[in-house]
Amino acid sequence: MSPEIHSLGQDAALTEAGSLLKKYKIGSLLVNHEKRYVGILTEADICRKGVAQGLDPAKTPVKICMSNPIISIEGHEPILEAVQIMKAKGIRHLAVTENTTIVGILSVADVVRYYSGVE
Repeated sequence: MSPEIHSLGQDAALTEAGSLLKKYKIGSLLVNHEKRYVGILTEADICRKGVAQGLDPAKTPVKICMSNPIISIEGHEPILEAVQIMKAKGIRHLAVTENTTIVGILSVADVVRYYSGVE
C-alpha cells in the first residue's frame, strides 16, 4: 500500500483533482469534508461520471463524481482478502485502515508489484 494519503475537499473542481492525480502520479484521491473522509475519487470516476456525462470539469465539484462509502480493509488482513474485496466490488483502490482510521491506499498496481516481486 501507499502510506501517503492525498486528498481534497468535496467542493474542489474535477480539474483540480485531475491536476493532483497528475502531480502525485496516483489514480485516486480521498475526498474530505469537515475534517473527515466522505468518499474517494478515482480516474475512472472522473472519466465515467464526469467527462463522459458531459459535465464541465472546471465547474463540477468532486462530490458529484466521487464514490462513497469508502471501501476499506484493516491492515492486518491478508492481501488475498484485499484482492477478493477489490474483485467483488469492482474497484482498483482500497483504503487500508488501522482501528477504522485510514492509514493508506492499496491499488491494483501495489498488488501487481507484490505478486511480481518488483519494488
